[in-house]
Amino acid sequence: MMDKVTLAGSDLDPPLSNLIMEAAEPLLRGDGFFRQLLNALPAAIYTTDAAGRITYFNPAAAELWGCHPELDQSEWCGSWKLYWPDGRPMPHDQCPMAVAVKERRPIRGVEAVAERPDGTRVPFIPFPTPIYNSAGEFIGAVNLLVDITERKLEENAAQRLAAIVESSDDAIVGKNLNGIITNWNKGAERIFGYPAEEIIGKPVKTLIPAELHAEEDSIIERIKRGQRVEHYETVRQRKYGGRIEVSLTVSPIKDSRGRIIGASKIARDISERKRTEMQLAILGREAEHRTKNILATVQATVHLTNASTVEGFKGTIAGRIQSLANAHSLFVASRWTGAELRLLVTQEFAPYSQENDGRTQVDGPKVVLEPNAAQAMAIALHELATNAAKYGALSQPEGRVHVAWFHKEGNLIFQWTETGGPQVEPPSRRGFGTRVIENILSGQLGGSVHFDWPPSGLNCEIVISNAMLR
Repeated sequence: MMDKVTLAGSDLDPPLSNLIMEAAEPLLRGDGFFRQLLNALPAAIYTTDAAGRITYFNPAAAELWGCHPELDQSEWCGSWKLYWPDGRPMPHDQCPMAVAVKERRPIRGVEAVAERPDGTRVPFIPFPTPIYNSAGEFIGAVNLLVDITERKLEENAAQRLAAIVESSDDAIVGKNLNGIITNWNKGAERIFGYPAEEIIGKPVKTLIPAELHAEEDSIIERIKRGQRVEHYETVRQRKYGGRIEVSLTVSPIKDSRGRIIGASKIARDISERKRTEMQLAILGREAEHRTKNILATVQATVHLTNASTVEGFKGTIAGRIQSLANAHSLFVASRWTGAELRLLVTQEFAPYSQENDGRTQVDGPKVVLEPNAAQAMAIALHELATNAAKYGALSQPEGRVHVAWFHKEGNLIFQWTETGGPQVEPPSRRGFGTRVIENILSGQLGGSVHFDWPPSGLNCEIVISNAMLR
């Protein structure tokens, strides 16, 4: 009949604790039956004598250490190297087993990391426990090492996932099958305005406009069937009453037994994207409208152009279309808000007048014409400048052109005055340039055109409705 031994302060699981208590003293005495019994266990177990020398270890302990310590010689622990959980080296004589032997008390709640000779590391929890014989004499200690590698991997994965969730710009919300909010990240707080402590425990319908509550009921039913809802665009309610457009992805949450217990919801703020889409749609319609106007202007220009030769026709058309292109360059620079009248004028004067040569003078306040009016005005200015260069003031070195505009009675009055050129006589018939100006301007500007031919040079007055100004 063997003597009984006790493990001081043991808090191991009862079956395992009882087995180790029954086997501890026989192990120290070298009992073969109990060695075979513990050798068969998957748990890492070893013992030391009262001086801390290792007297026994089972195969599971050798596997955890990655080596076989020398019995009755190796002290405290059979691992190659030891570390604290934060990576600091742990001397063997300060390991939990050494403390338990030296202080003759069980050590609990400590984690450590064993490094094997091949460099791999194994995190574990030790349970070193002093052993006393039936006479109350301290005879050594037994240690159970619990490999927590899998637990650490799961903890690290959970921590990484939690960090990803918490740092996400998207709202990530957990809810149970009753629609009660259980989880709430910083992204959700930013998008919806509720801090976690205020919204967790409340119905998720708090975030949903009343007219869309049936939508949430439908989503919950799909989740209960194990279905996933992807990229569903809808509207949600902010804390202070504003609404926000979101794209939702909703997935079932399952417990360890595979039962659906709730749902995770990712809500992405798509308000900016929706605004962009709306702007693109508006721009598309505007581009279509402008294209039609451009083509109408070109068609009118072609229709009103005449020449005695093909080459003459090509040259005239090319000049007029180039003036349109110049106007469109200004539209692009102004993001299609229109074109400044002064720039339209100076562009047309550029081929005929150098800066500060005094041949052209431009006076008038800043005026921006809306695109349709700018196109028409560009054609008119091109006709006036081309005519002045061929037959009028700009055909002579002493010729001058003065352009001015001013506001009067709800209209913009534009005046073109030529002096110093060849003597002018009123034409016997309306020329093609005159017809182009009259037809295009009257159709696009909602105003009128008046020509006068005094001997000193051509005068042209164009009346533009203020409705055509930006």
